[in-house]
Amino acid sequence: MIAADKLVKRFGAKLAVDGVSFTVGKGEVLGFLGPNGAGKSTTMRMLTGYLPPTSGSITIGGHGLAEDGPAARALVGYLPENAPVYPEMSVTGFLRFAAEARGLWGKARNAAVERVIETCFLEPVRRQTIDTLSKGYRHRTCLAQCLLHDPPVLVMDEPTDGLDPNQKHEIRNLIRRMGADKAIILSTHILEEVDAVCSRVIVIDRGRLVANGTPAELRARGASAGQVRVRLQGPAAQEAAAALRALDGAADALVENEDAAGTVLVVLPKKRDGQAPNLGPAVAALVAARQWKCDELHVEEGRLDEFFRAVTVPDTKREEG
Repeated sequence: MIAADKLVKRFGAKLAVDGVSFTVGKGEVLGFLGPNGAGKSTTMRMLTGYLPPTSGSITIGGHGLAEDGPAARALVGYLPENAPVYPEMSVTGFLRFAAEARGLWGKARNAAVERVIETCFLEPVRRQTIDTLSKGYRHRTCLAQCLLHDPPVLVMDEPTDGLDPNQKHEIRNLIRRMGADKAIILSTHILEEVDAVCSRVIVIDRGRLVANGTPAELRARGASAGQVRVRLQGPAAQEAAAALRALDGAADALVENEDAAGTVLVVLPKKRDGQAPNLGPAVAALVAARQWKCDELHVEEGRLDEFFRAVTVPDTKREEG
């Protein structure tokens, strides 16, 4: 449904997006991650036709955005960050206006407005003017306008920004439901949101695509992925560490803590091509063979924040401009 091929965007001497390519299929929710200034919003604006690429191509539902822009844009619902609204309009009035801008009139317009009011939980505030709404309801109103024409493609920039935990939960559930039969790309800084709603993730840094995979695949490439934490009673810490260190596939075994509650050791795996072997069964077999009393044995699956930090450049190391 979405195909971006070698997208480049320059603003004068500034190279904001540098050869980014990816696809999004129907039934897929793609999380778009990156540090501030990485080129995420610029890429999303190009996907909607708001900004033309300097070079490269975009196809939406089989329509080239450059060659057949109106047909391509008609398939897209766009929720920009800090989406603009008309504050003096009521929620219903604004949605009717947005529906008419989409070419919906009469009964079709009214049916679309009622549908998105129900979908986005706007019934309690439908008659209020937008300037009297809380930030959460204002954001839901912006989300509702991008759903009016029931688009097969959604492009959403920070869709839960400014929402309280209950509102975030509702919107994430809504995105999951819509993701069953739409192609959705969403930009977010909230890594828990990626786990909650995304089937795949891409990471962009300094305008370049640096990672592409499922959340589980990216977590597995985190620094702690594959580490085995074990709490033992009885054996001397260094004796246990030496035995664990000798396991096939283990790079090291470290004593993390030793007190009256027991000894906590961490077994570090030898990673190949960023992937860690599963040391859990080998550690469990050694514990059983030595007849050590074991209170805990846990294999770390890795964390997205670890992987994100590993593939992106911290702000303190970024070049000016």
